[in-house]
Amino acid sequence: RAHHFSFFSLSLGLQDSKTRVQTHSAVVLLERAATTMSKFWGGADSSSDDSSSDDSSVSSSDSSRGGGGGGGGGGPSRWVMESDSESSDEERIVKSAKDRAFEAFETHVKTIRNAMKIRDFNKIQSQFDELTKAMAKGKNVINQHGGVPRFYVRLLCDLEDFVKSSLADKAAFKKLSASNGRALNRMKLTLRKHNKQYEAVMAQYRANPTVSSSESEAEESSSSESESDDSDDSDSSSDSDDSDSDDEEEDDESESDSGSESGSDDGDDDEDDSDDWASDSSSSSDSDDSDDGFGELKGRARWLKKTTTVKEKVVKDKGERAKARAEAKDAATAAKVAAEATGTITKAIIPEAQLNPSVLTRKMNEIVSSRGRRGTDSKSILRSLEGLSRLAIKFGPRVEIPILMHVVTAMFDLQRNMDDYMDTPSWNSCASYLDRIAEVLDGSDEKWTLGTLSADVVADDMLSAAAAKGGRMKAAAGAEGASGAVDAVAADENLINPETGERETADERAERQREEKEAAMSPEEFHTIPVVGSVALFMSRLDEEYNKSLQRISPHTPDYIVRLRDEAKLIDLLAKYQNYFVRIDNEADAAELAQLRIEHVYYKHDTIAEQVARSAAFFDQFGEASMLHPACITGGEAAGSDFSITHPAACAGKPSIDSIEEVDYKALMAELCSYVYTHGKDRSKTRAMLCQIFHHALHDRFFEARDLLLMSHIQEIISNSGDVETMILFNRMMVTLGMAAFRIGRIWDAHQCLSDICGGRVRELLAQGVSTGRFSDKTPEQEKAEKRRQIPYHQHINLDLIEACHLSSAMLLELPNMAAASVDGGSGGRPNRIISRNFRKHYDIYNRQVFTGPPEQTRDYIMCATKAMEKGDWEECSNLLCNLEVWNLVPGDDAVEKIGAMLVDKIKLEGLRTYLFTYSSLYDSLSLSQLCGMFKMSKTEVYSVVSKMMINRELHATWDQPTETIVLRKVEASPLQILALQFADKAANLVEANERLMDAKSGTYGYKEGEGRFGDRDRSGYRSGGRGGRGRGGSGQGGRGRGRGGGRGGGGRGRGGGRGRGR
Repeated sequence: RAHHFSFFSLSLGLQDSKTRVQTHSAVVLLERAATTMSKFWGGADSSSDDSSSDDSSVSSSDSSRGGGGGGGGGGPSRWVMESDSESSDEERIVKSAKDRAFEAFETHVKTIRNAMKIRDFNKIQSQFDELTKAMAKGKNVINQHGGVPRFYVRLLCDLEDFVKSSLADKAAFKKLSASNGRALNRMKLTLRKHNKQYEAVMAQYRANPTVSSSESEAEESSSSESESDDSDDSDSSSDSDDSDSDDEEEDDESESDSGSESGSDDGDDDEDDSDDWASDSSSSSDSDDSDDGFGELKGRARWLKKTTTVKEKVVKDKGERAKARAEAKDAATAAKVAAEATGTITKAIIPEAQLNPSVLTRKMNEIVSSRGRRGTDSKSILRSLEGLSRLAIKFGPRVEIPILMHVVTAMFDLQRNMDDYMDTPSWNSCASYLDRIAEVLDGSDEKWTLGTLSADVVADDMLSAAAAKGGRMKAAAGAEGASGAVDAVAADENLINPETGERETADERAERQREEKEAAMSPEEFHTIPVVGSVALFMSRLDEEYNKSLQRISPHTPDYIVRLRDEAKLIDLLAKYQNYFVRIDNEADAAELAQLRIEHVYYKHDTIAEQVARSAAFFDQFGEASMLHPACITGGEAAGSDFSITHPAACAGKPSIDSIEEVDYKALMAELCSYVYTHGKDRSKTRAMLCQIFHHALHDRFFEARDLLLMSHIQEIISNSGDVETMILFNRMMVTLGMAAFRIGRIWDAHQCLSDICGGRVRELLAQGVSTGRFSDKTPEQEKAEKRRQIPYHQHINLDLIEACHLSSAMLLELPNMAAASVDGGSGGRPNRIISRNFRKHYDIYNRQVFTGPPEQTRDYIMCATKAMEKGDWEECSNLLCNLEVWNLVPGDDAVEKIGAMLVDKIKLEGLRTYLFTYSSLYDSLSLSQLCGMFKMSKTEVYSVVSKMMINRELHATWDQPTETIVLRKVEASPLQILALQFADKAANLVEANERLMDAKSGTYGYKEGEGRFGDRDRSGYRSGGRGGRGRGGSGQGGRGRGRGGGRGGGGRGRGGGRGRGR
């Protein structure tokens, strides 16, 4: 309001003196009323320095007139009590965009200079990055106010000199910490890249550094500026007080005071602008300094009405616009066709005349330097690099292979996050580029080797390529103006060939220097190609992308089958690079690639691997089977040779592969695993061991697999490995080992291997599915991690087959045990020992059913077989078990017949044991021939089973050799024996309760199935030296490993081996 009244009085200065006096008196009254009301409502608010200086004349006159009233206070103090705290709290400072930007720049510059004094290069770099961002953000303000500030140019020059001197002082550089040393090196590279666009203004500053003396004072302290501003305001207010002392000349001097005040303030701002922003134009600074929208108007024109121009928007017809666009498009197409016809343009990246290795290398560096920048299209970079790779073939491996390495890296860059996978065409292209590199390295007589470029060399190449991109680079150092920043255009250097004395271009010089450098190399150095990246990591990433694609593609579509064909290509590529690393004595990378080969071979049975190899050979020779002519599929030799009747393709019949190269996969696995055991890392050794055990068990080599597992002691350390993927592989190995034991008739070993995995959550433990329960406590991150660990579908182990093996073995063990417990359980002569809680649970559920229909699932068939066995009908039991369709999934020749024969023998044996346990109390003697006829067993087999039961004190009987009968004895336990057995049972229960309590404290809960109180013993005479173990993963949890061994012999009982658990 004070400003408005002052300008209003100034605008009326053209009237005569009498009118001016009357007008000024009215203005004074209005100002006094406005000031009084403002202090009444606002509590005597103290505004900014500008408003206090502008209405100082009125305030002084009011104080002189009202000095005699009410103590020392003025007129307004009669209404509202002033408070310094309120006025300071409500004070508001309005700053222009230029002031805010300048203060931000000044703060960063001051912090950088302080850090330079203490040689804190970490702080220097962080603050310089923030200053650069602030300069980019305030680009518009900088351009409006004369270009780049001179204090910023001065800082760049000082920083450049400071970094050079710090790097030159080697002794001081060695004393720096590791982080400070890295920050100093990064600062060197940052300044080299950043100062390119400010070379011209920095040269001007270095030529005349004394011009910007005022900014040094501003950079030292900001407090001096505030003091000078306060002194200016106090001076101006004192001048206005002196001018108000004369009442007769009040109006004239108020006008002059207000004008001089505004002029002095503007003048001060102009000086600051000219010093800080390097501008000589005071008018532009004055206009931009004000934020009220009237910076371009002065005096009376500021308050006069403006003439506004209204532009009418011309609405064009949509049809006309579409027609114009179509015409422009047709014209551009016609021009392009004409240019191609005349040969004025080419689709090549580089013209043929300018093509040489140095140009290709420079172009490659330019393209690679743009990777990762905002707004850069990764696909366009890939296309450009692929074009360069085709052009580089004729210049040899030293030019081609570095470009191919960048092509592979660019292909991997197309996947933005870890859940994305490379599509099949891209994967095949990437594999072809890697195959080309392998072919160049080992395919010819010349053996090439890949070297590694240092990080400094790569950074220098990228920076130089980015600076030289586009030919003559325009460094926009500031806006137009004589004293501001000038446009610096880098001129072409005059390069002279020292040998011929003629001028040459930069590309010609680079090519000449490259040839001289190669000529001076030794043969070893020449055949070592420096590249960026590692082919071992590329192969690991290619294998990972292949597995991810198998996880994402639906296994029930033809795409999955097509994708499986690429596995042979991947294995061949891994073998090539493994041989390359063996040749150059890089054993660590060779072992990693050997481990990848193992993981693509171990899960295949020999018969399946042979069929896969035959299918791959057929595809390579004849292509897709679906693309064959129908006549060759339906025809044959019977079609005849009369082509008028039959199609020519029907004569030869369907094409086939006669023979393929035979591979001994057992020897291959042994060779690869031995190499990994010798040169691999600990994780690779563990996984190679598990894969070899899996492969042995898959081919029914149970004893080799078991011995390898027990010698390695993996079951003892797997719980502490912390690698969930390795735990999943351990679970798969244990399941395969259990099924191998089942196939060869080792029922007890099969049950011990399968019981831990089949207790629950089989799908998760084998990573063959994800649980989707309502009450799942997994976080979204854990669910994603679990999905990433899933095994591809073609490597799955059939869950029905696992359940059939587990429940069948549990049935053969539990039926005699249940029969013995039912007879002697009441008298206390035999403890009620549970072998398989899982089987007992399903058996109880089946018995509680009101109506039991015909069996449908594998579990139902086994429960029906159990009921038949209880009745003594072993033939019905064997028919139900042997006719399960799930046995057809077992690989191998005659596998179904072998499993059926084994099951019949085991059912007969356990049926005999169950019969003796159930009915021994009802007989005085049994005939050997009668037992042989009942169970269709030989006398030798029956004699062996009955004798073993007598030795183990399971049957109280003796043999009568002359009559070939079994004489049964009735043995009743004495009261002391009954009490001793009861005490033993209660002691065993106490021990098990104590173990459960320890499990709860250690994080594992519940009683685990298959843990008998009397140790683990093999009923067929084999004493187990240890229990296979268990490793759990797959559900985001750690794993569990346990080993337990022991047995009973000679009347003694013991438990040993130890147990370890962990999650």
